Amino acid sequence: MGSDNRISVIGLGSMGTAMVTRLLEQGFQVEIWNRSPKNVDEMFGGKVKQVPLEQALQNPFAISFLSNDAAALETFTEAALAGGAQGSIHLNMSTLSPEASRELAARHAKSGLGYLASPILGRPVAILSGKALSVVAGESQLVEKSAPILEKISAKYWHLGKDHAMASLVKLGVNYNLIHALQAIAESVALVEAGGVDANTFIEIITHTAFTGSAYAGYGPMIANRKYSPAGFSMELGVKDVKLVQAAASDLGLNLPVASVLLDLFQTANQSPQLHDLDWSAVAELTRKAQ
Repeated sequence: MGSDNRISVIGLGSMGTAMVTRLLEQGFQVEIWNRSPKNVDEMFGGKVKQVPLEQALQNPFAISFLSNDAAALETFTEAALAGGAQGSIHLNMSTLSPEASRELAARHAKSGLGYLASPILGRPVAILSGKALSVVAGESQLVEKSAPILEKISAKYWHLGKDHAMASLVKLGVNYNLIHALQAIAESVALVEAGGVDANTFIEIITHTAFTGSAYAGYGPMIANRKYSPAGFSMELGVKDVKLVQAAASDLGLNLPVASVLLDLFQTANQSPQLHDLDWSAVAELTRKAQ
């Protein structure tokens, strides 16, 4: 492989792990760094190498998936970025606040490293199948250089302009819409179940024509059949996303009336011993139990 095929993945949660697998299938040479130790030989059959963060930032491209603002800001300090290779490009695919995106962009610029806010839209299974979507913000020349990667790991991507915060804001908007969908499915399923209608029949009806997208087609059967493991997206991250949405809305002078209700539901589910470790769609069980 040529040097342009070398790429680092920073963060091996469910999304980062799926991305490593996808990149390997697409012919990339992958090096990884994770905040906690991982048995990468067992995970990837000896096909990847675990390296220090400074070395991960030496490759032409790095992709990161870190869980929240604090993890990203603690990892990509000015000191850590100073060890990166000039001209390398970091595609940050995490779900972060607009403020964190701007701060990270400023740190990279100070260190002479390219930076794109490029959060992924989709679950790990979408990454594995190449059906994930991406929104990207940053300099056009960096997007053009990163296009070969973006095209191989996502079905489509949108460049939203230079302001890195715009990609984070769109990702939060997408996740907020999805969180609404989870609760809408939960309430509808609880309603028909209470009346004696089979939940799977109901999901088949609503996804036949009216709601054909991946949110309903994917999460509908999971909720109907209570198949919440393994977790593709954690309850804790659901709490994080709603809080980020509320903060972004407040900064923009907006009031989102339903946000506080959704936050309460996700916080309750996250604190529940029965629901905490399940996929975030298991928040539906709170509505079912309320019958």
